[in-house]
Order: sequence, then C-alpha cells, then structure tokens
Amino acid sequence: VQLQASGGGLVQAGGSLRLSCAASGRAFNQYAMGWFRQAPGKERDFIASISRSNGANRYYADSVKGRFTISRDNAKNTVYLQMNSLKPEDTAIYYCAADYARTGVYTPSLAQEYAYWGQGTQVTVSS
Repeated sequence: VQLQASGGGLVQAGGSLRLSCAASGRAFNQYAMGWFRQAPGKERDFIASISRSNGANRYYADSVKGRFTISRDNAKNTVYLQMNSLKPEDTAIYYCAADYARTGVYTPSLAQEYAYWGQGTQVTVSS
C-alpha cells in the first residue's frame, strides 16, 4: 500500500482544513487508517483512526476530539481528516498511515502498529 497525503496549508486560527490521503493498491477497505502529526522537536502523536470497511469505529486523541473528524471513502481509496476550529498548536506535519485489519473494530493508536505511511503534509495555523 502506498499513501499520498495532501490538503495541508496555511490557515488562521479558528479556520478549517480537510486533509486527504489517497491509497494505491487493492483491498483498501480491509485496512484500518490513521492520522498522526509531528511538530518540530516533538514526537509523532496520534490524532485519529478509523476501522476497516464502513469505518464504523473511530478513535480520537483528546486534543482533537470534537474538532477533527476522520472518514473514509472506499470507492475512492481515500481517507479524510476534517479539521475545524484550528489552533496554533495544531501546527505540524500530518501523516496518514495504514495497517491491515483482521477485525472490524481494529482502530490502532500507536505508530508502531501501522505498517504503511504517507509522506506527510504541512499544516500551519497562524494566530
């Protein structure tokens, strides 16, 4: 699986962005998908994950709960991250990740659980 993230940019605090992560290869619907971010000098942090197939299970970090929404479109082999009410502390490089899911409830939150990673897209939120 190859992943290509896009949609980052510069936005003012309080604004919104939608990130996309397009996956190549077959059986996209069998993979759990996740988003992480990494600010300069900091570790890569979990943001959100979504289960395989219809994405019935979603899991969010407390820092983004209520502001960010993860979703997937299996027909387009794409996972999205809708980011609202952005804050300067959301500034980071955002990465998407994928891991083969053996169950429909698998929503990993640890970076080491993911086998495939995209290249990252920069999000900058100005105050």
